[in-house]
Amino acid sequence: MRHMHRVRGFTLIELVVTMAVLAVGLLVALPSIGVWLDNTRIRSAADGLQAGLQAARMEAVRRNQSVSFYLVSLTNGSTMDNSCALSSTSGSWVINTTSPAGKCGNASILGSRAIGSSSSGVKISAGSSSNTSDKTVVGTAATTTTFDGLGRLDTTSSPLNRVRITGPKTDTTYLDLMVIVETGGGVRICDPRSSIQTNDPRKC
Repeated sequence: MRHMHRVRGFTLIELVVTMAVLAVGLLVALPSIGVWLDNTRIRSAADGLQAGLQAARMEAVRRNQSVSFYLVSLTNGSTMDNSCALSSTSGSWVINTTSPAGKCGNASILGSRAIGSSSSGVKISAGSSSNTSDKTVVGTAATTTTFDGLGRLDTTSSPLNRVRITGPKTDTTYLDLMVIVETGGGVRICDPRSSIQTNDPRKC
C-alpha cells in the first residue's frame, strides 16, 4: 500500500506576512523611484534643449544665414500648434528665421520639439547673461538666441545663452543642470552646484 505524500504550500498566514513585507518594501522604494523619474526628466529636458540649439546652429551654417532658436509655451504641451507663445520657462522649442509666436504649426517652421508630459516635475529658467566668470547665473529672462552663418552666437540683442533645469524641490537628490551657449556657438551641459569640485568636468 502506497503512502500519499502531502505537498506543502503557503499557509494563509505566510502569504499575509509576505505581502506585508512586500508592501513595506514598496513604500520605502517609492520616494527613490519618484526622484529617479524626475532626474530622468531633467536630463531629458537638458539633452533636448542642447540638441535643439545645436540643430539651429547647424541650420544657420548650412544656409549661411542667421537662424534663431525660440523657447515656446503651448496650450497642449504635447502638440506644436499655433497656440504657442514665447516663454523663458518652457522646454518646448522652435527653429526658424522669424519669430514663430502664434504660428508654430506652420509648415514653414524649420524645426520644433514639444516637450509634453516629459517636463512634468521639471523647472526651466532661461536667460541672457554676460557674466563669464560665474556661469551659474541665468541672467535676465530671455526666449531667443540667434546663430549667424558661421555658427556664432549673435550677441547684438541679449541672446538666450543660459538655461537652468532643476527638479520640483531644492533638494540635493535632484539633478541641477545648466545649458550654456558660448559666444563661438558651442553648446554644452554642465552642473552649476557649488558642491561640484573645480576640477570636475561636469562643473560650469
